[in-house]
Amino acid sequence: MDEYQEMERFGMDNDFEDGQWINGEFYYKKRKEKRTQTKDDVLYGVFASDTDSEDDGSASRKRRKEFGKKPDLTKPVNFVSTGTVMPTQEIDKNSKAENDNNFFDDNENDSRPGLGSSGGLGFDGNYSLQKSDGNVDGDEDGEKSFLPTAFGRKIKEGAQRREKERERLRMEKKSLGGRREIGGGNGDVGAFEKHTKGIGMKLLEKMGYKGGGLGKNEQGIVAPIEAKMRPKKMGMGFNDFKETKLPGLQQLEEKKSVTRQPVGRAKERLWSKNAKGRKKEEYITAEELLAKKQEEGIEVVQKVIDMRGPQVRVLTNLENLDAEEKARENDVPMPELQHNLKLIVDLAELDIQKIDRDLRNEKETALSLQKEKEKLEIEASRQKQQLANMEQIVSVLGQIEEENSSGKLTLESLAKSFRDLLRNFADDYKLCNLSCIACSFALPLFIRMFQGWDPLENPSYGMEVISTWKDVLQREDSYDIWEDVTTPYSQLISEVVLPAVRISGINTWEPRNPEPMLGFLESWEKLLPSSILHTILDTVVMPKLSRAVDSWNPRKETVPIHVWVHPWLPMLGQKLEGLYQTIRMKLTNVLDAWHPSDSSAYAILSPWKTVFDSVSWEQLMRQYIVPKLQIALQEFQINPADQKLDQFYWVMSWASAIPIHLMVDLMEKFFFVKWLQVLYHWLCSKPDFEEIKNWYMGWKELLPQELLANESIRNQLNCGLEMMVQAADHVPVVQPGLRENVTYLKVREQRQFEAQQRAAAHAQQPAAAGLGTTAQMDGVPEMSLKEVVEAYALQHDLLFKPKPGRMHNGQQIYGFGNISVIVDSLNQKVYSQKEDGWSLVSLDDLLKMHYNSLARRR
Repeated sequence: MDEYQEMERFGMDNDFEDGQWINGEFYYKKRKEKRTQTKDDVLYGVFASDTDSEDDGSASRKRRKEFGKKPDLTKPVNFVSTGTVMPTQEIDKNSKAENDNNFFDDNENDSRPGLGSSGGLGFDGNYSLQKSDGNVDGDEDGEKSFLPTAFGRKIKEGAQRREKERERLRMEKKSLGGRREIGGGNGDVGAFEKHTKGIGMKLLEKMGYKGGGLGKNEQGIVAPIEAKMRPKKMGMGFNDFKETKLPGLQQLEEKKSVTRQPVGRAKERLWSKNAKGRKKEEYITAEELLAKKQEEGIEVVQKVIDMRGPQVRVLTNLENLDAEEKARENDVPMPELQHNLKLIVDLAELDIQKIDRDLRNEKETALSLQKEKEKLEIEASRQKQQLANMEQIVSVLGQIEEENSSGKLTLESLAKSFRDLLRNFADDYKLCNLSCIACSFALPLFIRMFQGWDPLENPSYGMEVISTWKDVLQREDSYDIWEDVTTPYSQLISEVVLPAVRISGINTWEPRNPEPMLGFLESWEKLLPSSILHTILDTVVMPKLSRAVDSWNPRKETVPIHVWVHPWLPMLGQKLEGLYQTIRMKLTNVLDAWHPSDSSAYAILSPWKTVFDSVSWEQLMRQYIVPKLQIALQEFQINPADQKLDQFYWVMSWASAIPIHLMVDLMEKFFFVKWLQVLYHWLCSKPDFEEIKNWYMGWKELLPQELLANESIRNQLNCGLEMMVQAADHVPVVQPGLRENVTYLKVREQRQFEAQQRAAAHAQQPAAAGLGTTAQMDGVPEMSLKEVVEAYALQHDLLFKPKPGRMHNGQQIYGFGNISVIVDSLNQKVYSQKEDGWSLVSLDDLLKMHYNSLARRR
């Protein structure tokens, strides 16, 4: 055992001097100097022999190091302290030593050491300079081991009394240190008051000062702030450097430290099993922890790595960065240990949450894999069943192939076989596109069946067989026209039915007899695909109709064109728009020589009112029908004694065809003017009111409902009714139109009289003169050429008005009766339209041309 006693213990105790663990931290006085290796150590290692020469050498080196240092003779003799050394004691000891040196320099008389203060037996003379705030009351064991004799205790008590006296004097000196320095270092605090009248104290007393600190609650300091020299290049709070404090506050903190000492010891003993008030450990399960975190809403916790210190710390959140400093400020026992334990607990919670999250992910993965497995099993079973179906389909197709090669195959047996396949294997039927295979087998049989078929003579032939094969060959979800073209059913119809329809339609069908083709298309409407139907209409029907319209002559043909064109409207629709222009052009050529007494025009035009667009129809009526009806109403005479209604019936027959606004304008200008004038003259001749009533009701019944529903027509009838009421009440009847604008009538009569005179003067001049000069009459104002022509037309009861939208060389074209004229006001000339163009005419020539046109039309 002796050889093992020579071995050093492996650990940190041999690396530091006076090292110990306090509150979980290792404190030491200084690090031990390592022995330098010699050549033998390098050569032999642990087998080198230990000699005392090395120890002697190290001691000699230490003495040489301290040789040049001057001793401080003012310091008393010190003993080496046996207490614990804190990390902050070195700075406190040095700073206190400097303060004590300054104090000893000022008080040379008090610096003499007393009995036992310099080198007394077992006493450290510099004890007061080495004690700290935390070691005022040393450990009880240390007090018992320090100077155990009575003599030693007396020496200690005397030294302590002297130390306290020096401390008290030093504090008083510091409280008046500022005044002493200002007064040139005088030790008397109030020495400067001898040379003054004490005005400062008197002012303070008058303000209520009675001593103590200033302020309402005497919170001001009494002692001046102590100035304490910091070590060079040291910042505030570095290494727990004790700042200067007021004497009162320092004594208060000393009392608090004295009273707090047992509490600290009690806290230090909480780890003991016998400690009272120890809390019972509380455990929490993983399920409770996860439930708590779920309630808090914390799903993901990330680790925080703290690399600010000498060691790397792993934290769970940023709140734990300063947990150790906060615990030290709150005087928590063993803050480092508690902090480390909290970190361990947090990391454990983090691991539990991570494991739970991984477990959930694995469960979800297992569930998804289970579903995927089920899907794959279903797919495998489906493919297995599909393989069995394919084998049965192949066997059926083999039997059909054998029947086809032997010539025993018929359309009925083939349709039955494919209907069974469609019913038993619907999905595989679509997947393998068996309809194309069926079409390939059925197409030769259908061509043989429909050979020599005329669809116009026998349209119902083969419809039952085609309807049977429609379900077999055509897909139910085929609605697009482009998909409809590519279906096997469409291909079958285009190869079998379409050629027969094209041959019959082109060779034997007449467009003026649409019934055969319409009968076929209506019969096959549900069986023909939309693409085939459009092909028949575009390639067979429309070309034949176009050629028939081009060859149509309305003067010679007795069958109206709408009889064989309108039946195609439901099928062709907008495709017939190209034919409408040709039809309107041929109708207008016939209407130029039409007279209102000919009712065939109404029979031809009225069916086209709903077919033509409203603009084209109105233009046709305004240009070719309304002017003829105006002439008829102008020639119409209203005679209650012998009334002839032929012309009136001509006009009323067009009431349903002509737009209502044109018809109302026609009736107001050319019928009701005459009608009201006749009624006015009749009422002025003492008539029989019963006859007038019957006459009024008779005319009202002759008007169609389209006109009676119009407000303007009703106003005209009400005007006549008011005239009848005035006559019945023996009130003078107002002439129609005079009450509205009497001035207008006077001006009109005057201008009519002037126009007659001017017209007579112009009639006497030759046409070559071009109406260029007019004779001025005495007292008659000058009239424009347009007004002259208008007055001349009014004199002969002709209509003179501009034609909307018609211009020639920038000049407006007017209608003078049935003649188109141009009034050149700048050159005072009138031109009329003839077959060879526009020619210069006179007013008499215009009147003759108008009557000649009426004679030609009759």
